[in-house]
Amino acid sequence: MSRPPLPPFTDATAADKARLAEDAWNSRDAARVALAYTPDSQWRNRAEFVTGRDQIEAFLTRKWARELDYRLIKEVWTHAANRIAVRFAYEYRDDSGHWFRAYGNENWQFDADGLMERRIASINEHPIADADRKFHWPLGRRPDDHAGLTELGL
Repeated sequence: MSRPPLPPFTDATAADKARLAEDAWNSRDAARVALAYTPDSQWRNRAEFVTGRDQIEAFLTRKWARELDYRLIKEVWTHAANRIAVRFAYEYRDDSGHWFRAYGNENWQFDADGLMERRIASINEHPIADADRKFHWPLGRRPDDHAGLTELGL
């Protein structure tokens, strides 16, 4: 299975890869997202270690069950050969209605078919007031005309 764009990445293809990942995660469809990873993909997400598509799908299902109204923006930080580093921010609310913004960095490594074989994520979050939210598009894909991280001052 091939998942373009394929490495080695250019500025344009790295940006395309990051946007495709953002779009998939904003779908909150764990099964769809898991298909972007190799069958034996290795993750480190905060202090949790995940291996393989089944564990990725289970992890994301748990994540989006507790992170409600999830909206994410990713931006390429740098890239080389088969690796891309992105920075991101996402907003969500918990089941009590409290809003949070999480910030982080991800390091991605891809196989020759464009599937992610390694994902290392470092994430911090803090509570925000509803009035401080910056991600206001309808659930799903971020509209093309919505500001990115840099434009939002994040």
